[in-house]
Parts: sequence; structure tokens; C-alpha cells
Amino acid sequence: MAHNPNHLEWRRIEVDGRSAVYAMAGQEGRSLVFLHGWGLGYRAYKKALRGLVSLGLKVYAPALPGFGGTADLPSDEFALPGYADWVATFMKAVEIDQPVTLVGHSFGGGVAIQTAHDHPSLISKLVVVNSIGGSAWTGEGSTLKTIAERPLWDWGIHFPADVLPWRQVTRVLPVILEDAVPNLLRNPGAIWRVAGLARRADLTAELEELKRRRMPVVVLWGENDKVL
Repeated sequence: MAHNPNHLEWRRIEVDGRSAVYAMAGQEGRSLVFLHGWGLGYRAYKKALRGLVSLGLKVYAPALPGFGGTADLPSDEFALPGYADWVATFMKAVEIDQPVTLVGHSFGGGVAIQTAHDHPSLISKLVVVNSIGGSAWTGEGSTLKTIAERPLWDWGIHFPADVLPWRQVTRVLPVILEDAVPNLLRNPGAIWRVAGLARRADLTAELEELKRRRMPVVVLWGENDKVL
């Protein structure tokens, strides 16, 4: 059976001497790197990624360190700049030799912002979807606070309803669980550590610098997203 270059397939590679897993599809052309959200991987986004491939893009979707079978970052590199350096090294490892469109969702959005800031020569355009890094939360009395100030107990109480309104459960939940359950079983520590990193992230200064540099940035946000 002939190989279909537009079919998403898993591959394994070494990044900085540590094992990494990624999906890719598409023929030679403009490259796009997609960074997934917290606890997820490429499977949760496969329909959208196939759509991007159909537009003539060559798509790379790495499992970020700690997820999807990719090795954790060393403890002294565990921070958004460490993730950004990993993305830059990943791009070199898969031999991407032209600036890419970088797309990130949720936690991956924060990593994408940091990568564009720290490695501008690698990125031609930045797209972030419901990204961490500068979000606010409405506490008691409608007081606006930073997301880092939201108590963990409040996250726990509201998380199911915030993430999955009932009308979306049957459509969205199976897709999320396809990635989330294996990630949780494989590396529960990474889930917890990255959640803490995401809560503390403040990338407003990095975004201002990208604005100053006039990097093309598209920000997409769901009006019903109450988690981020």
C-alpha cells in the first residue's frame, strides 16, 4: 500500500539526547508547528491538523516534554524558557530550515509565545488559542484577579463545568480522554507540575516585546472559556 504523505503518523526522535514523540504530515511546503494544551497531545487535535495539511501545509505536532511519551525536561530547565529552548531544538532535530508558523493552544500557547520571544529567527507567524500567560479570573464580588490567584479548590469545584458544558460532553470528552488518560497514567507528576507552571505564567512583557518587533500574531479566544 502506498504511503500517504497527508496521513498523520507518529514518529520518535532524540531531542537534546532525550526521547521525543511527534506527529507529522504533509508534503514539502510551508511548515507549521503545533503545540498542544495541558495534559493533551496531537490526537485531541487530529481533525484540525488534517485540515491544516489539506491547505498545503507541512504540519509537525510534537508531544511536549512530560506528555505523550516525550521525556521530561531536566529539573533545572523546567520553566517556560526551558520549554521554548526544547521547541527550538526539536525544530533543528527534524531539520526544519525555514521560519515556521507556530500555533499553540492553552499551555502550548504559552510555550509558543515564549519560543517566539526567545527564538525569533525560527518563527514567521504566531497563533495562540486560549493561551496561558496573561489571563484573569473573576473572584468573589466580581473582582478581577490574576489566574495565579485562583485557589486550587475553586479550580476543582468548577473545572468539569468550565471545561465541558453538558451539551458538549458526548462530542468533546472522548477526544480529550484519548490523550488525557494515557498521559495521566504514564506521567502523573508532569500533569501536576505543568499545571502549576501554567497557573504562574505571566507573558505580558514577552507579548509587548513581540508587538514592538512587529511579529505577526493572531490571538483566538473562546468567550465561554472560564478556565484560562
